[in-house]
Amino acid sequence: QLYRELGDAHGEGESLFWVGTVHQVIRQDQATADPAFARARELATEAGDELTLSYVLRHLCFGEQAAGRVDAARELLAESTRLRRELSFTPGVAANLIGLADLAATDGDRDAARELLDEAAELAAGSGAHGVARWVQEARDELKLA
Repeated sequence: QLYRELGDAHGEGESLFWVGTVHQVIRQDQATADPAFARARELATEAGDELTLSYVLRHLCFGEQAAGRVDAARELLAESTRLRRELSFTPGVAANLIGLADLAATDGDRDAARELLDEAAELAAGSGAHGVARWVQEARDELKLA
């Protein structure tokens, strides 16, 4: 509300992203998260805030994936990854590659999943993203790609 009154699309978009994240991740309430993410996407786009937009697209992907819409999920995560590459947000790229590997495995493309995880591991190691590196190993174990 405050950011809206100030005419700050960047601040409003970022705060709505976090509202959506709380509903999606903490409360497991995708139906409530969706409108917050949709508005955050509009505002981040309007403000030219590509980093927030990359986060919004990533979380929209999770909603699509949970609903079984794998192609839509992949498109959202691919766009988020493209933005993160442009921003040189290497740990974020690595994190997204894990999600793309999971989607590839869902499609039965184990070779693509393995390649995506290999790239994610390399990027995580090179950027000192130790937490993301752990996620890569967890994904390899979960997908049985170790």
